[in-house]
Amino acid sequence: MIPHPAHQPPGPARLFRSGGPGTAALAEHVLATGHGTWWTDRAERPRAIAVTCGDHALLAGDPTALTPADLAPLAGRRVEAPERFLPVLAAAFDRLHPRHRMLYIHRAAGVPPRLPRGVTVRRLRPEDGPVLAAAAPATARLHASWGGPAALAASGYGWAAFRKDRVLAMACTRFTGTRYEDVACTTTPDGRRQHLSLACVQGLVADVTARGRTATWSCAGDNRAGRLLAWTAGFRLAREYVQHATGPVPVSGDPPTAPDARVDGASAGAAVGWRDSSIQPPLLRLNDRWLAAGPCAERTLEVSELAAVSAASACAPRLRARASRNLRLRS
Repeated sequence: MIPHPAHQPPGPARLFRSGGPGTAALAEHVLATGHGTWWTDRAERPRAIAVTCGDHALLAGDPTALTPADLAPLAGRRVEAPERFLPVLAAAFDRLHPRHRMLYIHRAAGVPPRLPRGVTVRRLRPEDGPVLAAAAPATARLHASWGGPAALAASGYGWAAFRKDRVLAMACTRFTGTRYEDVACTTTPDGRRQHLSLACVQGLVADVTARGRTATWSCAGDNRAGRLLAWTAGFRLAREYVQHATGPVPVSGDPPTAPDARVDGASAGAAVGWRDSSIQPPLLRLNDRWLAAGPCAERTLEVSELAAVSAASACAPRLRARASRNLRLRS
C-alpha cells in the first residue's frame, strides 16, 4: 500500500465515520495530532484505505482492490475492519488472532480513590518526558499513539501517579475525536492495588469532560481487572466487538498455512460478535437484566461475558447454566 502523511488524508478517508466512540476515533486522532499514517491501494482514485496509529489500524473500502502483499504495513497490529476484509487478511499473515473486545462509555460518577502517602497524582507536564521514558516498557503502548513519551507529556492529555521521580501509574487519551476520547491506563508492578490507576483515570476523565467530549474505554473481554476498573471509574458497557491481531508476513518460499489454521477461532469470533442467533437472545437478556441491577452487577455480569466468549466451545452449556443459576439467585 502507498503511505500518505497524517495531515494529508486521501479522498477515501471519509469512509471512516467521524464522531464515533472507542478506536473509531483513530482516524480523527491522526488528522488532529499528526501522529499516524494513511495507506491506500493506489495513488489515483484509491479503492481501499487503511489508517495506522501506534499498534492499531482501521480498514475500509473495497477488499478486492488489495492483494495479501498490500497489507504488509499492518503486520503486528490490531486491526478493525468489516467482515468482508477477513479473507485477504487471513491470506496476508501467518496468523490472524480474533480478540473479543468490550467498549465502555463514561456515564456515571466514579468511586473516589484513596491514595497512599507519598504519592502525587497530577496532569503530565512537558518536563515529564524523561520520567515517562524511564518507565518503559509499561508506558510504551500508551504513548505510541502520540509519537513517544515527550510528545504525550507535552500534549496535556495524560495523568500519572508519581512517587518522588518515578511513575507508578499512568492514564492518557489514546485516540481523540470530535465527540469522544478513548482512554487507557497502565500500572507498574510496584504500583498495583493502591487505587493509583483509578485516580489517574478519574483525573483524565475530568479533563475530557472539560474539553466537551465523552471518555470511552476499550479492553479485552477476558481482562477482568480492566473491566472492574472501568466500572469503578464510572464507565458502562456499550457494546462488544471483535478485533484481529495480525501475525508476521509469510516468508517467501514457506509452505502456505492451511486456511482454517490462519484464523484462530474464527467461529468463536463470530459468536462473540453476536452473529450466532442460538446464543444472542438469552445472553443479551441476561446482560440487560444485570446491567439494570446497578454497580454491584459487574461481578455477576462477568459470568455472562465469559459465556459469550466461550459460546462456540464445548463448555458453553455449563457456563450458560451457571449464568442462569446466578440470575435466579439475584431474583
